[in-house]
Amino acid sequence: MGFIAWLIIGGLAGWIAGNIMRGGGFGILGNIGVGIVGALIGGFMFSLLGLEAGGFIGSLVTATVGAVVLLWIIAKVRKT
Repeated sequence: MGFIAWLIIGGLAGWIAGNIMRGGGFGILGNIGVGIVGALIGGFMFSLLGLEAGGFIGSLVTATVGAVVLLWIIAKVRKT
């Protein structure tokens, strides 16, 4: 997958996760950052569970799940 595809998937995943967790996105750069870190977290989680998601949609789902987990962790850390 190319660099541009990473940016697109990261931006979409960050925007979706932002809407799920707090009702809005984080701006284009914030969405891309959250989505890319979320993709790493999601890929790690999916590998632990023995799941594989291929293609654009699978990558988007993986990144979105990881981004939601990332935002949930950040929310918990900020409350304490």
